[in-house]
Amino acid sequence: MAGVAEADGDSALRRRRRTGLRRTRTDSHDLRDIIQFVDRTPSPSLLPIFRSQQQAELLALILGDPDAERSLVELSERTGIPYASVHREVQRATAAGFVTSRLVGRTRLIRADASSPFFEGLSDVLVKAFGVPWILGRALDAVGGIHSAFVFGSWAARFSGDDGDRPVGDIDLLVLGNPYRDAVYAAASEAERRLGRAVHVTIRSSNWLADGSGTFHDTVAGRALVPVPRAVNRTGPGDHSPSAAQSHQPRPALSTTPKRSRLR
Repeated sequence: MAGVAEADGDSALRRRRRTGLRRTRTDSHDLRDIIQFVDRTPSPSLLPIFRSQQQAELLALILGDPDAERSLVELSERTGIPYASVHREVQRATAAGFVTSRLVGRTRLIRADASSPFFEGLSDVLVKAFGVPWILGRALDAVGGIHSAFVFGSWAARFSGDDGDRPVGDIDLLVLGNPYRDAVYAAASEAERRLGRAVHVTIRSSNWLADGSGTFHDTVAGRALVPVPRAVNRTGPGDHSPSAAQSHQPRPALSTTPKRSRLR
């Protein structure tokens, strides 16, 4: 009977070992699937020649400001991209010669490699495609009386993932507050030179998104809005990626809609 008990004990131990091995293998497969899911984010609708939206936004931030050095943690915080994904994208960009890095203590600082033969062309493409909020934000920083600003229309929709059957043309900019209009138009003209496309400006009161009404209001409020980061709203030097901000979907209400103003 003792031999039978020992045999049964050995069998139970082997079963536990086999079960544990199967569980480890399952966990490994699950982890690999999770990693592959993170890496396989869809190509950006705005410019689907890039592998993923994360890749394009990260490179746009780095290459669009070649004088800035940022840590991996800062890049993750500014873009809203997970640290592990930022690390992998930076490794790929370093291998391709797009960026360089150096260690300061235990912190690795990343910056664009302006000596790369690809830098000028790639930076220009990325900034024009994905840097719209940052460029507009910098241009508007010198304008007083602005409560907030958003990109709306076709660019915002494509940036937010909506598919389209033709390239995005002009940029639609919504400025809320009571700014000096000529200063806003001058800032938009400055941004146009960097972005290589027309910027159409709509100026409304600070509470227009929440309290406005009418067909135009409902159209703007019901679609994607990408916040324009400005110095007064930043938590550190430089610009935040728009992907890290919540899109604003206000509740329409009844009130008088001010006359629409656009820059042509």
